[in-house]
Amino acid sequence: MSLAPTSPILNIDQLRFAYPGDPPIAAGWSARIGAGVTLLHGDTGSGKSTLLRVLAGTLPATGGSLTLADAALPGAVEAYRRQVFFVDPSTDAFDAMGVQDCAASLRSADVPFDATRWQALVDGFSLAPHLEKKMFMLSTGSKRKLWLAAALASRRPLTLLDEPTGGLDAGSMRCLWRTLAEIAQEGDRAVVVASGERVDDVPLAGTIVLPLAG
Repeated sequence: MSLAPTSPILNIDQLRFAYPGDPPIAAGWSARIGAGVTLLHGDTGSGKSTLLRVLAGTLPATGGSLTLADAALPGAVEAYRRQVFFVDPSTDAFDAMGVQDCAASLRSADVPFDATRWQALVDGFSLAPHLEKKMFMLSTGSKRKLWLAAALASRRPLTLLDEPTGGLDAGSMRCLWRTLAEIAQEGDRAVVVASGERVDDVPLAGTIVLPLAG
């Protein structure tokens, strides 16, 4: 595992997580995730999505601690979550909302929000024809594009992306990689990309390979 050695944004100390009766996904794992793009790599079923939920603070770890900005888990759950952008791509929680209302809700905690990047992503992901629709009317791919646009335009310290290329067309994937490459050079936020594929289109700050041990 190779991670950025300086200027950590997320400090992970002795993290442990396992579902009852299953092998641990993390067993006393410590790491420092710095600015830039970090790949979380593992086979299907290795626990990538589960680990993202733990790092997002939406699934409690079974041991250890996470420190992000001035908030730490366990403990300051709401303060920690305000520092993270994460949407579970399988969620239906937004289906009753309009697309623009959903986007506004997702960026409500972003101060500031990168409106210029948002518009570039709306164009790059071809989202403009969908902005007046309800979320339930969108295809899986279009929902993913909306969540990606909000995530990449976020200015929160930590952004977590779960298999971001899923459901994307070739043009949208080019937009995704181009934007991640820009973020990788900015040096002020960490993006963790969970993927079963290797990432060759973006300079990586580090790579995490599942399963994890201390």
